[in-house]
Amino acid sequence: MDELLDPRLGQVRVFLLHDDNKPRKLKYNLGPEQAGRRVLAFGGAHSNLIRAVAEAGARHGIETIGVIRGEEHRPLNPTLARAAACGMALTYLDRSTYRRKHTAEVLAALRARWGSDVVILPEGGSNAAAVRGCAELPAEIGHDYDVICCPVGTGGTLAGISAGLPPGKRALGFAVLKGAGFLEGEVARLQREAYGRTWDNWSIDLDHHFGGYARTTPALDAFAARHGVERIYVAKMLHGILDLAARGAFAPGTRVVAVVTGRPFPPAEETLLPLEESALDPCRRVGRADRLRLG
Repeated sequence: MDELLDPRLGQVRVFLLHDDNKPRKLKYNLGPEQAGRRVLAFGGAHSNLIRAVAEAGARHGIETIGVIRGEEHRPLNPTLARAAACGMALTYLDRSTYRRKHTAEVLAALRARWGSDVVILPEGGSNAAAVRGCAELPAEIGHDYDVICCPVGTGGTLAGISAGLPPGKRALGFAVLKGAGFLEGEVARLQREAYGRTWDNWSIDLDHHFGGYARTTPALDAFAARHGVERIYVAKMLHGILDLAARGAFAPGTRVVAVVTGRPFPPAEETLLPLEESALDPCRRVGRADRLRLG
């Protein structure tokens, strides 16, 4: 792991663990045993979950549907183009309907369109199976540490990390949403659904959201660019760690592992080959797009 060096840390040491949490969330949701099933996922136009579900579906022979927030735009951006190339069927919900995606009316319309047996993943992919996948992360860390930090959007990653911690370690999540006090209940709910119990070794910082989900500031943009991380999740977490360290929230000598969850797609330093040039790439089929209409 790389070490984050900044004078604001003082005697606190921070190590960066690059770990894409989406495959962990999908490990027990979209494995080979799901071959032949149909799975539906929600996300925005740049959703890492949409891409990860599409790629997992292509690998395991699972039909996938991506329900995208907002209007369709052509040409597709790299995330949605990749999903479509992996065979994912793309459908779109206007923002008002998307906000009601958890309601019986919208879910019934989705099942009517895609089949009563379609498996519907929650937004962010956070469910009991996702928690079990994320719980495997702490055991894979080969360095000594005191605290594991991660960004929090829907709570699944934090719930899993907490459940997988050895005794004496703690997990600290940084909410990327404004007014995210509800996430404490969500993390506890997810742990109960996955394991029938909760843990008290975790907490959520609610003060470093920079205005809310996908909101940013010039200072945060500059911080993200300086550290080479994306700004929606990871930059907010790292900025929060530095701020807390500067204010003495961590005891001197604390060793922190900061989980860098994913990366922008495509990475800035990479140029994606045309799919037909990637002979081993399972994502070579053509997806289709439509719009779900209610009423």
